[in-house]
Amino acid sequence: MLTLIRGAGDIASGIALRLYRAGFSVVMTEIERPTTIRRTVAFSDAVVSGEQTVEDVTALRAETWEEARLYLDQGNIPVLVDPNCACRDQLKPGALVDAILAKRNLGTAITDAPIVVGVGPGFAAGVDCHAVVETMRGHTLGRVCYEGSALPNTNIPGLIGGFAGERVLRAPADGVFESSHRIGDLVEAGDTIGFVAGKPMQATISGVLRGLLANGVPVKQGMKSGDVDPRGKVEYCDLASDKALAVGGGVLEAILHFEAMKHGK
Repeated sequence: MLTLIRGAGDIASGIALRLYRAGFSVVMTEIERPTTIRRTVAFSDAVVSGEQTVEDVTALRAETWEEARLYLDQGNIPVLVDPNCACRDQLKPGALVDAILAKRNLGTAITDAPIVVGVGPGFAAGVDCHAVVETMRGHTLGRVCYEGSALPNTNIPGLIGGFAGERVLRAPADGVFESSHRIGDLVEAGDTIGFVAGKPMQATISGVLRGLLANGVPVKQGMKSGDVDPRGKVEYCDLASDKALAVGGGVLEAILHFEAMKHGK
């Protein structure tokens, strides 16, 4: 089955990995200038570099839906710059997954494909999609909601290594993000990780830089711009997270559930 995923950030990429490894053909869409933090495990980086490999799966930037078809035939994941998902009409996917994670629906409708799955808050099963997959860390992470909605956004990151909000690095001002650090660097609390409009963005805990915006990305004050993992495991920077794979498992369940229903199972 051809599945179209809106968004190509780290959670969307975890979904893509689950589906691809289960035998699905996957096409992803992104914006022209992605604001992904965990860029080493996100297919969105293919928009910038032309190619991105996450674990053992490669994505290529496609300029047209015809080129996307060619990359599919070659066994890769095409990523199209297509914020409005206009390619849907040509590709005619069997399933569409909205994994933009905007905390609100940016235009996905239950009629966009035979199976439509919303990821996270902002969707209601049976209204604008057939199922919703929970993204909140905790007991219900990755659970499929066939009725109702996901838990509302709390703006509080989940606990990792005993830390929650302290992990997140936020832009200190409006402007353009710049940093001499790279994902995978070990940092200490108080280290300056980057600058925006001459103001420093400092780490509040020690650990490994698991995520960091690309240089030159315009930001607003308070915008998430980096992520420090207190566990300090550099190798985790190149692996899809437990959260991404859990959400991906939920999406896989939802699609297979509705496919089975079509066949009377």
